[in-house]
Order: sequence, then C-alpha cells, then structure tokens
Amino acid sequence: MTLLVVGATGLLGGEVCRQAVAAGRRVVGTHHRTAGAVPDVTWTPLDVRDRSAVLSLAGRVRPTAVVNTAYRYDDWAVTADGAAHVALAAASVGARLVHVSSDAIHGGRSRPYTDDEPPSPVFAYGAAKAAAETAVRLVDPGALLVRTSLIVGDENSEQVRLCLAAATDGGPRLFADQIRCPLGVEDLASAVLELVDHPVAGPLNVCGPEALSRVELGVLVARRHGVDPARLRTGTIASSGRPSPAEVRLDPARAVALLRTRLRPVSTYLTPG
Repeated sequence: MTLLVVGATGLLGGEVCRQAVAAGRRVVGTHHRTAGAVPDVTWTPLDVRDRSAVLSLAGRVRPTAVVNTAYRYDDWAVTADGAAHVALAAASVGARLVHVSSDAIHGGRSRPYTDDEPPSPVFAYGAAKAAAETAVRLVDPGALLVRTSLIVGDENSEQVRLCLAAATDGGPRLFADQIRCPLGVEDLASAVLELVDHPVAGPLNVCGPEALSRVELGVLVARRHGVDPARLRTGTIASSGRPSPAEVRLDPARAVALLRTRLRPVSTYLTPG
C-alpha cells in the first residue's frame, strides 16, 4: 500500500508519516519548500494551488490512499482550492481520500455539533474550510472528512507555542470564553490512519472528549512545561472584537464507537510525567 500525505511537514502530517512508516506502509510526503525530517518517507515538493501538479503527482505515485492535511490560515487558494485539487487527483487514481477539516466551519453555540451538521462559518478561515469540504464531497462522495479541533503536540506545535507565549510580557491573550475540544496529535494521527482503512464516508468528528476554554488549555500547557499559570495573559473573545466563534464543541461519539484508537482527554495527554 502506498500512502500519499499532502502537507506532510505540518504537525499532523508529520505524525501521520511517522506512524505510517512505523506500521510498515510506503509513504510519500509532500512539502511546499523544505522536505520533512521523518526518515523512510519519499519527499516531494508540491504546491496544492497548482491543479496540474497535483494531478501529475498522483499519476506518478499511484497511491492507494491520500491523507490531506494541507492548509494555510490566511490563504483561500491553499485551503479551499487546494483541497479540490487533491480530491480530483485522488479520484483520478481511485485512491481512498481522508481530508482533514476543522471545527472552524461552525459558527459557535453552547450545544455540541454532531457529525452531519452543515457548516455555518463566521470568519474567512472557517469559510475556506467549509468550501474545501463542499468541493471534496462533490468530487468524491466516498471521501472521509475528519472534523477536528485544536491539535496539541510538543513545545514546537502551534497551540502549545501560543499558550507559552501568553505567559510572556506583551504576549497574546488566551480567551476564557473560547471553548474547543482539543486533541493530542498522536491520537489524531492514529485515528486518521485507522480511518484510512475504514469505509466510513462523509463528515466525522474526531476530537477530544472534553471541552476546555483557551485559558484552561493554557493552564495545562503551562504546568506541563514548568511555567507558572498565574503568568498567563487572559481575556475574552467577546471583548476582543475578533470574528472567531466562541463556543464550538464537537460531539465525537460516533468516532469513539468506530475507532480502536483512544481519543484521550487533553488533560490526560498533557499531565506531567
């Protein structure tokens, strides 16, 4: 089996590559500028905005499955158009497609979102991710859309860096009213690889089982890394004027029932020791 991981130098893409190689899969990973550091991966440059290049790569590699983790927060062409190009390429060679989506597609509310609820984005990135889902479903109704939340990794991961930066003078503020369902990157990558071999299609919530505020997540990260949580700069999204939704809770019950992989609470994932 050949697995093509698009966006393989990112946090999740890299972990998918690592676990896939460890499981004995042949892995081809794409990068935009610099090849990743995961050994035993065949690295190849790719700009997902170039439809011809994406189709050409799929034709050369002939993957059995494709995992698309590529996105750029402020670039519609990468996030939305790129997802359409990857879907077309996967379909052209009959590959199983697992597309990684986001809770950013939802507008926010206190009640959890189930798997099949339609997108209701309220800011640009969420709209791009929603457009990506629409394109993927139109091109390949059999594709899987993994809707996840904040992805937590080591000190080099974006979410952890944000939390640690909030403990510095002049750093960003963590919002007490911004609720998400974070998940450790190892658990998410394991779930994605398990789902590559599962026939489930359409949207599926794969996230942590506990909802935490950005401040609560920051406290866990600070303790994990030996930082005094009292140093964290905090605030509220309601007073920030930012368009990002406040409460977005995903219901992962269906994924939990499908998966052998345990989706651990992030409080367990980040417990020191």
